[in-house]
Amino acid sequence: MAGARSAQTLMARMRKTSLRVRTALRKSAVDYFRGDASDWVAFAGLFLAVPTITCGTLMLPVWFSPSALVLPIVAGGLLLRPASLLALYAASATALIVEALVLGPYTEGPARVTPGTVLVVAACGFFGLVIAQFRSRVGVPWRRGGTMLFDLRERIRVQSKLPALPPGWHREMALRPAGGQSFSGDFVVAARTGGGRTLEVVLTDVSGKGMDAGSRALLLSGAFGGLLGSLPPHDFLPAANGYLLRQDWDEGFATSVHLVLDLETGDYELLSAGHLPALQLCAGTGRWHEKSGEGPLLGVYDGATFEPAKGNLRPGDVLMLFTDGLVETADRDISEGIDRLTGEADRYVSAGWEGAAWHLIEKVAKDVNDDRALLLIRRST
Repeated sequence: MAGARSAQTLMARMRKTSLRVRTALRKSAVDYFRGDASDWVAFAGLFLAVPTITCGTLMLPVWFSPSALVLPIVAGGLLLRPASLLALYAASATALIVEALVLGPYTEGPARVTPGTVLVVAACGFFGLVIAQFRSRVGVPWRRGGTMLFDLRERIRVQSKLPALPPGWHREMALRPAGGQSFSGDFVVAARTGGGRTLEVVLTDVSGKGMDAGSRALLLSGAFGGLLGSLPPHDFLPAANGYLLRQDWDEGFATSVHLVLDLETGDYELLSAGHLPALQLCAGTGRWHEKSGEGPLLGVYDGATFEPAKGNLRPGDVLMLFTDGLVETADRDISEGIDRLTGEADRYVSAGWEGAAWHLIEKVAKDVNDDRALLLIRRST
C-alpha cells in the first residue's frame, strides 16, 4: 500500500511539473508573439556589429564608411524592443564620436565623419524607433506581421467566394477596394441552404472604406457567415442588426442586401437594410427593373423590421447586386450612375456574361476612391 501511494504521489508530481513546463512554454510563445519575449540574441548580434563597423572604418576606410552604422540601426528598428533599441542607439552614437575624434576633421574620402553623416544616422534611428514603438503597441512581431495581414486578406477573399450553382445558372462577383488597397469595407457571404435548393447571398457595405473599414468588415463577414443558413432567411437581418448594435462602434452602421433564391423555380426574395436596389434584366423585354426591399441601416436602432421584395428569374434573366461605390460619386448622383451601369451591362447581353462583373467595374468606376463590389446571377435555362 505504501508503495502504491508513493507511486501515485510521484505521478502527481510529474503531472504538475509537466503542467508547469507547458504553461511556461505557452506563456513564452504568447510573449514572443506580443513582442514581450527576450530579444537578447538579436540585440547581442547588432550590438557587436557596431564596434565591428567602427574598427573597419578606422582600419579599412576604403571599404567601410561611418554611414554604415545605419545598417544595425535599421535592423534594430525591425527586430528589437524600444528599450533595447535605445541601448543600440547609444552604442552607435558613441561609435560616431570615436570615429570623429580618431579620424579628425581633416580626413579625406568617405571615412570622414561629416554633419551629413550624423544627420543620416540620426534620421534612420528616428524612423527605426517609430517602427519599434508601433510594433510594441500593436503587439505584432516584424517577422510575422506581414504574414498575419496576408492571412486576414485571404480570409476575407475565401469568405467572399460564391458556392457552385447547378447547371443553368451562372454567378460571378468582383470586389475592388478603394485606392488599390488589399482590404475593403464591402464583402459578400453566401451559402447553399435547404438541401442545396436555395442560394442565400448577403452583400454588405460597412461604413468607411479601405483599411479603415477592413477590420470591421472582417469581423462582420465572419459573424454573418455564421448566421447565414443557421437562421430562417427573414431572421437574418434582425440578428445581424442586433450583432452590430452590440459592438458599440463609433462608426458602426452598414448597409446590406440579402438575396434568397430558389434554384429550381427562380423565385427570389430581396431583404434590404438601407442598401441600393438590385437590378433585374428581363430577357423578354430587354429592360432593367429595380428591385428593393424596405428596411433601415444595420446598427442604427434595435427592433428594426425588413420587408422583402419578391421576383422571379426566368431563362435569360440577370440579377445584379452592387454597392454605392459603383454608381455614386461626388459629381454624379445615384440615378445617373445606375443608368450608366445598365448601359454598359447591355453590351454583355449578346456577348455573354463571362467576366462581366470585373469589366463593368473597370468601365463604370475604375478610378473611384471608394470600395466597389458587384455580384451577377444569370439564369440561362
